[in-house]
Order: sequence, then C-alpha cells, then structure tokens
Amino acid sequence: MKLGKINIEAVQGDITSQADITAIVNAANAELQIGGGVAGAIHTAAGKELSKETEKLAPIRPGEAVITGAYNLPNKYIIHTLGPVYGFNQPEMGFLTDCYQNALNLAEKNNIDSIAFPAISTGAFGYPFEEATDIALSVIKDFSKKANSIKLVRFVLFSQSDYEYYIQKLDELA
Repeated sequence: MKLGKINIEAVQGDITSQADITAIVNAANAELQIGGGVAGAIHTAAGKELSKETEKLAPIRPGEAVITGAYNLPNKYIIHTLGPVYGFNQPEMGFLTDCYQNALNLAEKNNIDSIAFPAISTGAFGYPFEEATDIALSVIKDFSKKANSIKLVRFVLFSQSDYEYYIQKLDELA
C-alpha cells in the first residue's frame, strides 16, 4: 500500500535477508550486543565488526536509536533501537512510539530510501503484538506526511500469523 510518498509492505521472513533494503532495524538490547531473537540474528549475520562499533554507542535507553554500518549483511546500515519491556518500562506506548519515530528520523537524516522493521518489543520484551502493530502503523502513517528520502517501509514478520495480522491491518489502513 502507499501512504504519501511511502510504499508500505509486510513480508514473512528473516530481517537479515532483506537484500533490497538500505537499512534494517535491530530490536536491540541496551548494550547493543549480541542477544536473543532479532539482535542475535543480526549480530551473528553482520559479524564481529558490528559489536566493535556498537560498543562505542552503548548503552542506549528505551526509545533511543543509533545507526551503524551493516558489515556482512546485504544492507548499508543497521538502525538499533531499544524497545520497552512491557510492564516495566513506563510509559510503554511512548517508548515504543519513540523507537519507530527515532529510527525513521535517523533514516531521513542519513538519506536512506528504504527501511525494514521487525515487530519491536513483541518477543522476549512481552509487548502485546496487536497493540504494538497499531503503534507501529500509526507512527508510519503520521511520518508519511513529512517523509523526504524514505520511499519504502517494510515490516518483516517471523511467523505466518504475525504476517497475516499485518496484512489485515494494512488493508484496514488503505
């Protein structure tokens, strides 16, 4: 679907295999190091150089975002953001909104034309998937009114059910 100048799409797959995307977003931990889930997959695929670069940028707080090179990944950049732990980092909605907003702002600042997001905070951090999806799409909808360099936003969902939910929500947004 298209909002303003931005094409928005959802795919089921692996965030580390988005070769046609300029920047992928890492659902990072505060220390910006290898972890489980998305952070583990990205760090493993990118290689040890990524951990060396992120050491200098850590720690980050919930909602913050930083940018690095992508090293062995097929992308040019990785934007790392720390999502809130549901029930712990308050206000969760504000922090999650900041994650998406700050990642998009960094992409614009770096003249990035395409960005891929995972479902931030919905894994080990326990954010309810449906609520997190609504926040993500709301931020993208608002951002589309002022976007300059970004032409494509892709949501990369790991499970079939998450992918189907995003497709349903995108249809409702159209």
